[in-house]
Amino acid sequence: MLITDLYQVSIAASLGAIVLLLGGSVLLSILRVRTAWSTRKRLRNIFRWSLWIVPAVTAIAAFLSAPVLRAVDRSSTITLLHYTAEGAHALAGIVAAAMISFIVLFFSVLMLTVQIASSALSPRIITRPFRSPILKGSLGLFVFTLIASMALVVRPASEPVEITTTVVILLTITSTCVFLYVVEQVTKQLRPVSVMADVSAEGIRVIRGVYPILLGHGVREHEDHSEITLEAPSQTLLYNGEPGVLLSFDLQALLTLAARENCSIELVPQVGDFLSASDPVFRLYGASKQIEVKELLRSVALGRERTLEQDPAFAFRMIIDIAAKALSPAINDPTTAVLAIDQIHILLHEVGLRRLDDGFVRDQTRTVRIVCHTPNWEDFVGLATTELRQFGGSSIQVVRRMKAMLENLISTLPAERSAALNEALTLLRVTVERGFPLPEDRARAEIPDFQGLGGHRGAPGASLSQDLGSAA
Repeated sequence: MLITDLYQVSIAASLGAIVLLLGGSVLLSILRVRTAWSTRKRLRNIFRWSLWIVPAVTAIAAFLSAPVLRAVDRSSTITLLHYTAEGAHALAGIVAAAMISFIVLFFSVLMLTVQIASSALSPRIITRPFRSPILKGSLGLFVFTLIASMALVVRPASEPVEITTTVVILLTITSTCVFLYVVEQVTKQLRPVSVMADVSAEGIRVIRGVYPILLGHGVREHEDHSEITLEAPSQTLLYNGEPGVLLSFDLQALLTLAARENCSIELVPQVGDFLSASDPVFRLYGASKQIEVKELLRSVALGRERTLEQDPAFAFRMIIDIAAKALSPAINDPTTAVLAIDQIHILLHEVGLRRLDDGFVRDQTRTVRIVCHTPNWEDFVGLATTELRQFGGSSIQVVRRMKAMLENLISTLPAERSAALNEALTLLRVTVERGFPLPEDRARAEIPDFQGLGGHRGAPGASLSQDLGSAA
């Protein structure tokens, strides 16, 4: 009776999910035309990142497949496992009850693993495992198996069940294998090096999207931009919504509005800044009429915490947070900090090769329409090195790896990037002098090393005393 009741409840839930998904699809089609960009973006993120979407779809698929399997059983003469109806019903009842416990156990293992990883790494990575397509797909498989087994339980005893029983057994075996695979993958993905590599890879995609133009061919940053001076703003708009972090903005919509009103629009906060009530959010230059703040707010998206969508600096922030926690006295894991510097090195190199925006966006007539604040090269270098130098200044692994990173970037990036890197290298030398009182330790700390303490890239056969002497 319990399985039958659960099946009936699942039918009702699945019908509700069908209505919700169909309604959501229709709603998204309407909103695509009539609703603000920020609302459409919020709904897209719900459908993209929510954990329940895939299980809901597979539950619907399971209910739709039930009559199909029933029809196949009636028309098929194939006998594979020679199950009786009573035996098949008993097996399906066991599988259904086990799958419910299976899903609960799966979430318990996942939550425990994520909790341990977030406490050891950073709270900002706690939601990343839940975005995994593998995780969502496995949950969908578990739900499909659960519904398929419950559909078999409520099948009349007089009907053939050969094909459906075989499908349920295969789904159970597959679910067990997938469970073990997902637990292994989640464990691997939450290792520090895997988390930081994933953040770095996503950060590189964001950097390439936000800064698509490469430096090169002798063209310097901002070289083709004339000096811009704006008059006093004709209107300053204050934020009047719920407090939150600026996640992204619709540049094209703001350009269209600025061209329509023949004015320039300044987005006061930078992506990643926190906005509270009465903070200035827009300044208008040259506007001939008053514009409502709600009209402009339709083109920005706010949330509770920063995301990587249009915020490449947040990739640095996440990796630095992991390194800072690793360097804390409670954990004292400088090797993880060295692994973090590896990823910081990759991100800095990617940013250093690209033309960073000057904050002025022009239309086709070269008229400034949008002013938006973005981090410059000095901001990225400071973010990437300051806290690592402060927290890891007494770790010989960290300072050696940082020196190797800075010297490599100075030699591989365009010359205009060298000033900020040289300043960071000078500060690192001062930190080493203060952090290592013994001359021998100080000399070792001055050796650049991509592994932290993996050896000096000196001349073949050079002795340690020779390397220390050359470093001193």
